[in-house]
Amino acid sequence: MGERGECFPPPRPPMSVVKSIELLLPKDAIYLAGSSVKGQVVLTLNSTLVNVKVELVGRGYVEWKEETGASRDYSRDVICNNKADYVHKTKTFPVKDNWLSAGSHIFDFHFNLPPRLPSTFSSRTGHVSYFIQASCMGREHVLAKRRMYLLVQGTSDGHQESPAQNPLLVEAERKVSYNCCSQGTISLQIQMEKNSFVPGEKVAFTTEINNQTSKCIKTVVVALYGHVQYEGFTPKAERRLRVDSSELLRQEANTPIAPFATTKIVGAFNLPLLLSVSGGARDGGIMTTHYELVGTVHLPWSLSSVKVTVPIIITSAPRDSSSCQLPEAGVVPESPERQN
Repeated sequence: MGERGECFPPPRPPMSVVKSIELLLPKDAIYLAGSSVKGQVVLTLNSTLVNVKVELVGRGYVEWKEETGASRDYSRDVICNNKADYVHKTKTFPVKDNWLSAGSHIFDFHFNLPPRLPSTFSSRTGHVSYFIQASCMGREHVLAKRRMYLLVQGTSDGHQESPAQNPLLVEAERKVSYNCCSQGTISLQIQMEKNSFVPGEKVAFTTEINNQTSKCIKTVVVALYGHVQYEGFTPKAERRLRVDSSELLRQEANTPIAPFATTKIVGAFNLPLLLSVSGGARDGGIMTTHYELVGTVHLPWSLSSVKVTVPIIITSAPRDSSSCQLPEAGVVPESPERQN
């Protein structure tokens, strides 16, 4: 019949316009709300494109399941959630003749963070995250993106729910029974020079135990707890609250405390460099945070314990706007993406 048709290999996909796009920022830097974020976008092209931009985005989201109708013959789970937008700024780089040539191009960017921001935060229930995102476009489509998350420390405005105490002393006393018919008292006291701190500061405390029993006390624990209250709404716009607590720092003293003796134990620990500030006005209404220093004397021989609680205020006073500069010896490559 006719001539046999020629066989051609399938067409090769066109070479990608963008060879690479990188974000250069100081590694593991913590930015204070109100400060500056400076960095670079490094773009390497195989051919030409039209547009390059970089964005600063900050937002929060909470979500959990809650049972309704538990007291009735039926129950069901509903989703409670809430969200907040804290910042969204965009910088589009001017391109001469609206056209970039092939090769490498470097774009410097600078953003000022708003002065009222919550700290970066992450839990199973909610998160507050910030990121820088660079993207480049052809005439119609986004050709490449790169995102890098930021660590942001929120600031306080000086209006605390309760005034800081300086110095302070908290004490608790308990009568305990042991050996069937024996009784005694144990008092636990925590003394601090102050109870208001900034992230990264040392928290120093003195624990005093007065053991008026014939038993030996073996363990005293002092721990810092964070209590986060989330605010969400059901699909019917009904307001719901949820509180999660977590142990942030812990110090355990295994100093034996003899019967009918008083012992003082001096302790301290350093706060994390990044913490949510106490209160919640800066959290966009989706969460509030409170802290407590809890001292506990465990009494296994009486199946009880003695506990004292000290309210702790975490604050971060606004400073003059400062920026995290790129190292003088060179820029730090982007670390692997991580989502908060």
